[in-house]
Amino acid sequence: MIATVVVVLLFVVLGLGTLFVAMSGGARGVPDTLHTQSRGGRRAVMVAVTVVIVGLGLAIPIWVGASNGDNHAKRAPGGLTLTASQVHGRELFARNCATCHTLRAANAVGVVGPNLDNLHPPAALVLNAVQFGRARGNGQMPAGLLVGQDAKDVANFVQAVAGRG
Repeated sequence: MIATVVVVLLFVVLGLGTLFVAMSGGARGVPDTLHTQSRGGRRAVMVAVTVVIVGLGLAIPIWVGASNGDNHAKRAPGGLTLTASQVHGRELFARNCATCHTLRAANAVGVVGPNLDNLHPPAALVLNAVQFGRARGNGQMPAGLLVGQDAKDVANFVQAVAGRG
């Protein structure tokens, strides 16, 4: 959203600048339009134009970069701030679980497995399902999708965010 507004504003400023230059008789007509016939006046106009161009070229990208920082990775629905382990769990959930399960915090809308927002599973149940699958590994959810700390991270993530608004 912010990037779109910035790009639109940039093109509006460039368009108005181009219109100004065109209406004033080209690049050499700009100083005449600004009533600057002296060498100092022309220099002042060129410095002002350079400052505006450099300002837009540096200030806008820095502002967009600062507002789109990586600080959003730890945010979850309901005002919850995720730990590093839970952020890792969200990434793993997105790669391994989101095609089958629904979980709002991971933007997952799968329909094969249960809706985890409705189920509110504890971490132990999620860990068991990830390790052993369902229907003894012969069901639609196979055993061993993730192991070790990866499985724990997913389980902790799901427990922390399932059912949060």
